[in-house]
Amino acid sequence: QVQLVESGGGLVQPGGSLRLSCAASGFSFSSYYMSWHRQAPGKQRELVARFTRGGYTAYADSVKGRFTMSRDIGLNTAYLQMNSLKPEDTGVYYCNAVSLRNDSAYWGKGTLVTVSS
Repeated sequence: QVQLVESGGGLVQPGGSLRLSCAASGFSFSSYYMSWHRQAPGKQRELVARFTRGGYTAYADSVKGRFTMSRDIGLNTAYLQMNSLKPEDTGVYYCNAVSLRNDSAYWGKGTLVTVSS
């Protein structure tokens, strides 16, 4: 049973920070590549951060320099550290895992991030 569970969302003031976690079960990170996406009401879901096949991280231009993706392989957990948050960062953040073997994709249920004064 493959599961992804996001946590760490909440209400934060502009300029503040949050760290999101994605706890994975039922598979190993060694067989999947992970990414973070977000979606605001009325907008399309967008890719925020991802691990590349070369072992690096890549970010959307809108979050570059402010967000950092990382993972703990032993804990099977991915993280998204979000600094200098802006109101436009508001949305539901989703964790995604794609199989390197068959391209099967899995999604978490999301965690809501609200950036507001």
